[in-house]
Amino acid sequence: MIGERSILLEPREVPLGGVRGMSVLRTLPNRDLPTVGAWCFLDRFGPDEVRMRVEPHPHIGLQTVTWPLVGEQRHRDSEGSDVTLRRGQLNLMTAGDGISHSEYSVGDEPVPLDALQFWVVLPESARRGAPGFEQHTSLPSVTLPADSGSNADATVVLGEFAGVRSPATVHTPIVGAEIALMAGSRVTLPFDPSWEHAIVLVEGDVTVSVAGDDRMLAQNDMLYLGDSRTSVTVSSTDGALVFVLGGEPFEEDLVMWWNFAARTHDEIAQARSDWEGATASTRFGTVVNHGDERIPAPELPHVTLKPRHRRI
Repeated sequence: MIGERSILLEPREVPLGGVRGMSVLRTLPNRDLPTVGAWCFLDRFGPDEVRMRVEPHPHIGLQTVTWPLVGEQRHRDSEGSDVTLRRGQLNLMTAGDGISHSEYSVGDEPVPLDALQFWVVLPESARRGAPGFEQHTSLPSVTLPADSGSNADATVVLGEFAGVRSPATVHTPIVGAEIALMAGSRVTLPFDPSWEHAIVLVEGDVTVSVAGDDRMLAQNDMLYLGDSRTSVTVSSTDGALVFVLGGEPFEEDLVMWWNFAARTHDEIAQARSDWEGATASTRFGTVVNHGDERIPAPELPHVTLKPRHRRI
């Protein structure tokens, strides 16, 4: 068991540059906390007005979870998918042993964009499997009764929350849920005490009450709560949008580099070599409706990549 925690993690700005021409706020992985459940990555890109062009690039060993807040995005991948993603919809791409995809804003001019981009690490039983893609245009919701003020609405994006399960495919016990709090409300969020959890403030103001201690979050902050909790209470003065993520603690070794999640340095090096080699399409396929555009892999560092372990 990890035990109860109340640790505030602030995002850091990461300039993506190049063909992406934008910066993101990155909360996971954190130096002291590589995962929350199987969640191993969290970026927020936006709010901004941009012409996004993320050319074809590869992934292994993970699922990408794209949750838009503002604007539309076009997703294309080597499984033949070519879809537009909008607010309230979920794109879930499973890399397995290898997939490639691209992400564009819609149109040729800069447009308002804002979204959360997560990665979920795949366990040993699934990480070498076949790739796949699914889009869910309707997700289940649940009403959370308020302790005071108005009830809250929760959309279950991934896994299970408050007895409601998302239809999206998962490979570990996990939760990802967006919760809309009304102004002046106070609501108790039910937790599985065997899972670890964290709360991210997306918009508005929120105070998280844990063991008699009130923690106020700034926008994009993540409050890591550990496990062993059956619930926490959240309140908002002017209204808020928060995202709850968590799940069964991920105990397997995890080596992450660039767009790859693996277990050893050699697996990462092989994936990079495959992407840069003449047989890239054999492992990673070819993204539909693209020409020769692609993002080349950066050089590997001149050290052996090691598994990341939690320090909190």
